[in-house]
Amino acid sequence: MNCEFHEASSRGNADHGWLKARHSFSFASWFDRHRMHFGALRVLNDDVIAAGMGFGKHPHDNMEIITIPLKGSLKHEDSMGFSEVIRAGEVQVMSAGTGIYHSEYNASSSEEINLFQLWIYPNKQKVEPRYQQMAYELIKDTPVQLVSPSPEDEGLWIHQNAWIHLLDMSANSVQIHKLKMSGNGLYVMNLEGIKTITDYKLKSRDALGVWNTSSIELHAKEAGKILLIEVPMQI
Repeated sequence: MNCEFHEASSRGNADHGWLKARHSFSFASWFDRHRMHFGALRVLNDDVIAAGMGFGKHPHDNMEIITIPLKGSLKHEDSMGFSEVIRAGEVQVMSAGTGIYHSEYNASSSEEINLFQLWIYPNKQKVEPRYQQMAYELIKDTPVQLVSPSPEDEGLWIHQNAWIHLLDMSANSVQIHKLKMSGNGLYVMNLEGIKTITDYKLKSRDALGVWNTSSIELHAKEAGKILLIEVPMQI
């Protein structure tokens, strides 16, 4: 098994006042040639957006975009005609395909929002743009599948052989997570608490990329959530 450890403090940092962002991979003005992507995972941003603030209308194409609010609610509008609010406990997917415009604003006038946004390279170019969102329920020590490649599977779907799970672990619990597809890697983002994977200790917002393995064993020294992002390593 190959491993690459990314300490939380090694992420890119952008403070625009209304936006405080941490970038796991090169993004906007932060560039690190050693941190361009993990396989098909191109972007993993950890954003805190002030009340009433956000991103005005901007374009995307040929990218699968997944947004997971952890706290607060996000107002979304796009050129496909969708005008939605995405809340903590929900997940949103957009296939940008041939091109879309959208805006994203904190839906609250009094509270900040914290969200994770992921960009995953698709396995099909120039697809028809599409939008989905859904609510999910976390059950302690049971992985919840948020995203998969199949419309028939649990959760939302994207144009890529990728799976995203969210897991809320009890203190002193152990989970064995099996990868879905040979040749894929797993990017593990620890949201809170302390976890260990082999010899690596993950504190809050530490991450570990693993590949050339079919499974990993997660040990929770402290209770907390963890995001498991399985993606092809070849793009």
